[in-house]
Amino acid sequence: MSVIGEEEVRGCKAVFKTISADDQDQQPTEIESLCMNCYQNGTTRLLLTKIPFFKEIIISSFTCDQCGWTNSEIQSAGKIQDQGVLYCLHVQSRKDLNREVVKADSATTKIPELDFEIPAFSQKGALSTVEGLIDRAVAGLEQDQPLRKESDPEVALKIEEFIDKLKQLKDVEKPFTLIIDDPSGNSFVENPFAPHADEALSVTHYERNAQQNLQLGIKTSEEVEQEQLGNKIEDMRNEVLQFNTNCPECNAPASTNMKLVQIPHFKEVIIMATTCDVCGHRTNEVKSGGATEKHGTRITLHVTDVTDMSRDLLKSETCRVLIPELDFELGMAALGGKFTTLEGLLKDIKDLIVEKNPFTAGDSCTKEQVEKLQAFGKNIDKILNGQMDVHIILDDSAGNSYLQNLYAPDDDPEMKTEKYERTYEQNEELGLNDMKTEGYQEENNVD
Repeated sequence: MSVIGEEEVRGCKAVFKTISADDQDQQPTEIESLCMNCYQNGTTRLLLTKIPFFKEIIISSFTCDQCGWTNSEIQSAGKIQDQGVLYCLHVQSRKDLNREVVKADSATTKIPELDFEIPAFSQKGALSTVEGLIDRAVAGLEQDQPLRKESDPEVALKIEEFIDKLKQLKDVEKPFTLIIDDPSGNSFVENPFAPHADEALSVTHYERNAQQNLQLGIKTSEEVEQEQLGNKIEDMRNEVLQFNTNCPECNAPASTNMKLVQIPHFKEVIIMATTCDVCGHRTNEVKSGGATEKHGTRITLHVTDVTDMSRDLLKSETCRVLIPELDFELGMAALGGKFTTLEGLLKDIKDLIVEKNPFTAGDSCTKEQVEKLQAFGKNIDKILNGQMDVHIILDDSAGNSYLQNLYAPDDDPEMKTEKYERTYEQNEELGLNDMKTEGYQEENNVD
């Protein structure tokens, strides 16, 4: 079979005429070519035509006068379409059997009522009718029946029964459904009512998946693997993962839910929540979904209005919280990792320092300590109500904390974000001084 280049086809647009049995001028081009059955010369006939309301195609037919071998197929004269196409035809009368069908070699054909399917790339492309597709399927199943009857009579009998069912479809005693699914978008089922809608025919265009792009040769296996990996990560973002654990309070079996969350204008974080059905204990924490940043981050917010309390806030385990006006500092690991609001963080600080502080009750506490802590709690309440002008600083040496910018993507006039080089002591706290990521394999080989 000869192959026609896409550029040649584009240069011959005038040659593509609408297919018609009445057009005497529309004659195929004959080319002498090699028969792949007997290796003698045969004849290939090419017809460049156009399907109404569809596109240009190339119909090719080969015949060999020496051995009688024949072959026919169609090729799309255009490119692979941007989307795949799914045709669903409800065959209700014999008229529907006469509809023209262009079935590309990449198309899958299904008849759900018989649980019958012709996989993609198992047949050459064809220009036919609905009845012609059924006849072609019958011919394919009948091809090896004589051999099956000799080698496996039971299988041959079952296939014979199925062939009878396929033949009965042409009587249209019962309606049936024909589905043609072509990821290349180059198949077609005729709509006899065009340009009006056809109630018996539905056409759906869809985005190809990675495996379909690989089959069509649009993407390499490496690109498909990368895309599938990205899809798995996306699925993890949309899915809540659950695993078994023990309650930290009563040690009873409990479950922990985990989910990846993308914080806008920041990065991915992992939110984990544990609930115990036995004692009712609940806990949640947030961990960074990425690596330790090259620089530490210091975020300073000037609280000027009560609306600042609604800002989203991510506090990692390595973040210190400072309020200079109250001479207050919350160290690393205190309160753990949290994804909350500024209001939620201040309430947690108040609970930790005032409400749940063991030194505010019992014989060990003094009146001076209690008054000092109560005064601190009242100042926190003033901040929550917008009655106190303060600065709140999030200092994270790992660079994994975040405070919402209400003006994003523009700068927030009341918030300042600084990047700084970590000190040796900070790297020591993070365990980075003893971590070697380059040349470690060579050192191990030497040892």
